[in-house]
Amino acid sequence: MNNNIVEVINLTKQFKNTPVVNDLSFSVSKGEIVGLLGANGAGKTTTMHMMLGLIKPTYGQIKIFGHDLDSQKNKILKRMNFASAYQSLSHNFTVQENLNIFADIYEVEKSKQRIEYLLEIFEVSPLRNKLTGGLSSGEKTRVNLCKALLNSPELLLLDEPTASLDPYIADKTRQILAQMQAENNMTIINTSHNMIDVHELCHRILFMQKGKIVAQGSVGEIMAKFGSESLDEVYISLSTNDSIYIEEVKTLK
Repeated sequence: MNNNIVEVINLTKQFKNTPVVNDLSFSVSKGEIVGLLGANGAGKTTTMHMMLGLIKPTYGQIKIFGHDLDSQKNKILKRMNFASAYQSLSHNFTVQENLNIFADIYEVEKSKQRIEYLLEIFEVSPLRNKLTGGLSSGEKTRVNLCKALLNSPELLLLDEPTASLDPYIADKTRQILAQMQAENNMTIINTSHNMIDVHELCHRILFMQKGKIVAQGSVGEIMAKFGSESLDEVYISLSTNDSIYIEEVKTLK
């Protein structure tokens, strides 16, 4: 039985005939937390946006929950969610209004209780009646995470989930995500430049460079393969060494 929640098959996205994502293939199993890493411009965000149906691939296929994303998008998106530190909810609505709207969109059962619970655990309850546009960047990040967890998604896509958060809240956020993942066997794909997030959350990591995966494996496997004492060292090496992209000799199966 196929246990894959996500299957990306020969995915390519070109802008003005230049490939940003280049014949990319990978899969993610149910209950896995996978880190999608790489320098700015590696193709991570473009890949995530294609998985959300926001950008149409030039070539290739994305299957989520065993269904083709292109033909079953609405059905698929109801079972997943997304949060980014770089996107905000409507600035002209309060936090409560924004969350109420998305609870309706996702048809969340007992939505009032669910919203209360999320506001409480992310410590943003006092902000419920503030306009979202007046929040700090860290507060917006936490409200976005509340939105992303409203429907208890089977698949959660995260783009820099702890960016703009102070160390205490960042640590608490990692604990919340780990607990919810364990309780619900949730599948998570996480892009991050914060190696603490990767170390503490991810079961497996995929390094991207120039739209391709150039290395993959657990944190320990990756560090051993590159003879490095820290994931930061591997990150810097992969992000600055074009020969790794050309040879693709470091990819772990």
